[in-house]
Formats: sequence, structure tokens, C-alpha cells
Amino acid sequence: MADVSVSFDSIIKHFESLPDPRHTRNRRHELVDVIVIAVSGVIVGCDGPTSIERWAKAKEDWLRELLALPNGIPSRDCIRRVLSTLKPEAFQTCFQSWIVSCLVDCEMDSQPTIAIDGKTLRRSHDRAAGLGPLHLVSAWASEYSLTLGQVATEEKSNEITAIPELIEKIDVKGAIVTIDAMGCQKEIAKKIVTEKGDYVLAVKENQPKLYQAIQAVFSGHLENDLQHVPHRRHETRETGHGRTDERYYYLAKLPRDFPLQKEWPSVKAIGMVVRITEKSDGTTSDDVRYFIVSRYLSGPRFARAVRGHWGIENSLHWVLDVTFDEDQSRTRNRHMANNLSWLRRFAISLLKRHPSTHSIKGKREIAGWNNDFLMQVLVAQRA
Repeated sequence: MADVSVSFDSIIKHFESLPDPRHTRNRRHELVDVIVIAVSGVIVGCDGPTSIERWAKAKEDWLRELLALPNGIPSRDCIRRVLSTLKPEAFQTCFQSWIVSCLVDCEMDSQPTIAIDGKTLRRSHDRAAGLGPLHLVSAWASEYSLTLGQVATEEKSNEITAIPELIEKIDVKGAIVTIDAMGCQKEIAKKIVTEKGDYVLAVKENQPKLYQAIQAVFSGHLENDLQHVPHRRHETRETGHGRTDERYYYLAKLPRDFPLQKEWPSVKAIGMVVRITEKSDGTTSDDVRYFIVSRYLSGPRFARAVRGHWGIENSLHWVLDVTFDEDQSRTRNRHMANNLSWLRRFAISLLKRHPSTHSIKGKREIAGWNNDFLMQVLVAQRA
């Protein structure tokens, strides 16, 4: 078992270079103390500065063993002021350094999956300022259950411009980046390849020519099971929740006569996923999805990339809404909403890395009353 005191000291070092936005005469509390208390509070179930202060006061004796706390526990106003004035970009950079340290002891995947997707904080609108709800685009390392970064936009439609900015902030070299149909854009595909990554991009009717061209290839050869098209395939069957899902993954080498090669020069393969669902009452349904891919992957690897993208919905967004009640957050200040959102995502990453078999909700409850368990979560202890 790792020496948690040494590990905790290393956590503090990640924030030593973080600029303190407060005026010097207002600094009654160390910046790192406020941040560690905020992170810990979000892990155990606090939803904002007021509940973070209450939890910290209840745990003051334990926190004094870890932090300087020259003037006791920071007030909710102090916590709110720090989270409202810290620049989200600088804040995230420190946490990204923390994330990298979490991965040091991992057996790294030679080609990890990074899923990029957006989520709207539905109650973060500020009508007085004429601002709609904040939209956040996040990058999720599927194999490691880690949030790698996020970019805030004012509207979901701005996701197309936010994705290249997010790719700039994270390291996609050697990774497979997956994005839904909104991110299926020529400039985004080019950006990923330029940064030495590969991609699996979903294709829908928002790219009508591309969608129809891919559909024509598969529909024209599906009757003979793609015998005349170089391809790879993979099948899965899952039973649970009163239904059986069969998925058929097809990845075809880009045909030489594919009509849009010049417009999409980095595309090397096109994919199709057929999902057939049979419910317990005997009714069936099917769904077909198409993809462009920058590398001719194996069938299982293509399947893992597609399923990995679904993971950002199931492992991150669902947990944020159901366990962290993110959709109910009424934080209006843009910096604070962004920073609190990042703390939630980081808390999920730390909680998922803890080896306990409890649910995320269960781990949060245990961390709230068991100081040793919380410390294990904070230092990303794996065993």
C-alpha cells in the first residue's frame, strides 16, 4: 500500500504555480487549502460553497492534519470568491497535471480511446445578463475513466469551434478520438490527424453527401455479406434489463471509387454498426449507424472505440446528472459554474479509480464519514 502522506504532499505540488486571483490583503487562507477542501467536499457530496464549508467545519480536526489552515476553515464566501475568480484554464491545467500523476502506475493502452462530447448545464442560465445555459465539451479517457479536459461554450452550436480548442489542450497522439455526428467536420478530422491521433467519427444526415455515400457502399454489398469489399467485422451479444442486444460491427476499407476522397483525405475506412434489440415481450427493433475512420482498425478495436464513446454518456454524463445532480445546479457565475463542473468531473475520475466495488454514490457516502477512505480516493490509491 502506498504511503498516503507522501502522495498527498505530491497533490499539493500540482497547485503551487496556480495564480491566486485574490488581492494580497484578502488572503487569509492558503489557496491550496481552499482548493483541497473544495475537491474533498465535492467528492463527499457537497454541491456548492455553503455545503463545502459545513462539511469542512465538521472535519476541521482531520483537515488540520493535512493543511496549513492559518485562520481556520475558509468561509463559504471565501470558497465562492476563489471558485468565481480562478481562471478555468489555469485551474484545469493543475488538475491535468494531477491526472497525469494518476496514470503513472497504470499499464497504458497502446492506443487509448478519447471520447469527446458536450453537455449542457441546464439551470445555469442567467436571464438578467442575457446568457443561456452553459455548454461544456469534455474529453473522456474511456479505458481509464478519467476526464482529461473541458472547454465551455455559451451554446451547443458552438461545440464545433470548441472541439479543436479542446484537442489543443489534451494530448491525442497515438489515441483514437471518438466524436458524435456534430463533430464530423473536415477541420476537426484534419486537426486530430495533425496532432498525430486517429479518429472514429459518427456520420448522420448533417453531412448528407457523406452519409449517402457510406450508406450506398454498405447497402450495395450487404446482401452478399460484403464478400467483394475488404472489411473486418466483430459481433457481440448482451442480455440484461429485460432485453437482448446483438451488435454487428463492420469496418470496410475505403473503396477506390469512393466519391468524397478528395474532400476527406484522411479517411481510410468506413464503418457500420447494426444493433438488433429483442425485448422480453418478443418485440424487436433495429438501429444502424455509420462512421468514418482514419485507420483500418481490427474489428474488435473498432467496436471498442464505438462502445468507448457510449461510455462518456453512461460513465460520465449519467453519473453527473443522477449522482451529482448537475442539471439542478443553479450557479450563474460562468467561472464558478465551469470550475464546479470540472471539480465534479475530477471527483468522478478519482472515485472510479478507487478499487472498492461500491457504486459512485456508495463511495461518496463512505468518503463522507471515513477519513481514511477519502484519503485513498484523493491520492488515487488503486489497491
